[in-house]
Amino acid sequence: MEEKFNESTINRPEGDRLLDAPFVIADLSAYIKQITEEDAWFKNDRNAITLFKGDNVTVVAIVQLLSGELNVEIEGQTFTLIRNQLLTFHEQLQYYMAAKQESILLLTMYNKD
Repeated sequence: MEEKFNESTINRPEGDRLLDAPFVIADLSAYIKQITEEDAWFKNDRNAITLFKGDNVTVVAIVQLLSGELNVEIEGQTFTLIRNQLLTFHEQLQYYMAAKQESILLLTMYNKD
């Protein structure tokens, strides 16, 4: 398997980061620290970093800077997610999420071919 890396950007000029390999270890504490110290954290209402990106699965750590817990609306149903809860839902469903306080959301997407 060929290892895959991201490319450095204007927002993250420090260089390449491993995204896909036979195994990838992600230090969530380090990534959370990184994204909460970047300019985007202070200038926007969210910031994110891709932790893993394979052919069919993408894992993204997203930080949303709003206030409170995470309110979610899917298919006309609204509910609140709290710490250590996991939400799964099917593809192509429209959803809306709004943080009620500073929140960290780990988003995993499966892309079937």
